[in-house]
Amino acid sequence: MADVLLTHSYHLPYDPKQVRKMQPYPPLGTLYAASVLRSHGISVGVFDTMLQDPSIGFPESLQVHRPTIVVIYEDDFNFLSKMCLTRMRQVAFEMIDAAVQARAIVIMHGSDATDHALQYLQIGATYVLHGESELRLNELISILLRGRDPQGLAGLAYLDAQGRMVFSAAQVETAQWLQLPLPARDLIDMDLYRRAWRDAHGYFSLNMVASRGCPYRCNWCAKPISGDRFHVRPANQVAEELRELHDAYGADHVWFGDDVFALDHRWTLELATEVERRGKPLPFKVQSRADLMTARTVDSLRRAGCAEVWMGVESGSQKILDAMEKGLKVEQVVQARKLLGNAGIRACFFLQFGYPGERWPEIQQTIHLVRDTRPDDIGVSISYPLPNTRFYESVQHELGTKRNWHDSDDLCATFTAAYKNDFYLALRDALHAEVSSWQSGDGNSTRRIADAWQRVAALESVSRNAHVTELKVPPARNRRGSQVLPVSSLTLAAGEV
Repeated sequence: MADVLLTHSYHLPYDPKQVRKMQPYPPLGTLYAASVLRSHGISVGVFDTMLQDPSIGFPESLQVHRPTIVVIYEDDFNFLSKMCLTRMRQVAFEMIDAAVQARAIVIMHGSDATDHALQYLQIGATYVLHGESELRLNELISILLRGRDPQGLAGLAYLDAQGRMVFSAAQVETAQWLQLPLPARDLIDMDLYRRAWRDAHGYFSLNMVASRGCPYRCNWCAKPISGDRFHVRPANQVAEELRELHDAYGADHVWFGDDVFALDHRWTLELATEVERRGKPLPFKVQSRADLMTARTVDSLRRAGCAEVWMGVESGSQKILDAMEKGLKVEQVVQARKLLGNAGIRACFFLQFGYPGERWPEIQQTIHLVRDTRPDDIGVSISYPLPNTRFYESVQHELGTKRNWHDSDDLCATFTAAYKNDFYLALRDALHAEVSSWQSGDGNSTRRIADAWQRVAALESVSRNAHVTELKVPPARNRRGSQVLPVSSLTLAAGEV
């Protein structure tokens, strides 16, 4: 029995791309919320949807716990939750229905619920909590368990007696890390994660966070929870949790779910010192920015145990980076890759194609950047407009009925990009094949890669959209000085691996 049952809507088997990767991580945001409630004496249970079938497990958890309140608290630290996938939305709606049938009050929190609060309320959620909500969730639940009315609580949306949405938009205070106990990892079955990782990869990786939010303002990036706020935990606490993940849970590796790691070089130096005080560092990977990878920061990351840095490179075209308001120079990507490589840290690029204004010359600049710098891995996506971004506002008149991806491998342009989807998928496959061949050293892949680029070349001329979405961007200027090649030349060059 529990007064409150917490859950989330991301089920890995519903996402084919993530099944292939098989890198499941516990829902940190959900577990932070659970730990806050428990620290205030509230009886809490958790149904972890990640590896357990929600259509079976969630109704069973409702019967076991018979909660007064169900909280569907999405993991704010999971980029898959931030993508607002419609498969997750379907699962959330099914959970709301099951909780309503069980006569529970339903509280919803997450990126998609923030963007579409009215829809979630009309489906049956009693309340939708906006913003960073662990502490306010505790306040809301304490009010409800005492049988009182929570109207006026900051960041709370609900329906009035006439079915109209009421939203208290008062300023929501940022939760301070010192007010949050560590995630309640003991409330989930860690053996499920351990077995999944070791069966697929031969080691066990766990996740944690050192900071929350991102102060940068790339115009395509959605930040419905933290906005532009950024706050970081004390370095000694982060180092101590790293040690705990190894000692208490047997983690061999850690993934930091921060939006941007190593923002402050002094904090990164302090983290390295704190980790070294505790003995052998635990290898970890992070997300960061190329312009943060200075020699000093890279050395601190190496000392702290960093094995891999994923950078939001996005494009090899300065024109497109400027249009995205990325605040990044292509030259900084080149330098970051060099510094990380010299330090023995894997340098990996997030790339996106299809941003308005990108044509074949800009695409080739991205291909040149990848070939010139030879990153250790890449992740390729299509520009994806999410609500409340400047990018979304610029293209929303082009959007049809499909405005969200179904799962993380959907990769369709929901606006009119320069090319049809088949071209972008072929481009993704060719780039992945070429980068993978550098790591594997497979000399037999030459023909396969050449065929992949030949498909890109064949599709380039026949996949162009006639009327494409345009944005006002600065004049094109290739600051790296790369020659823009015809399609045929690029295709031939691709075979030389």
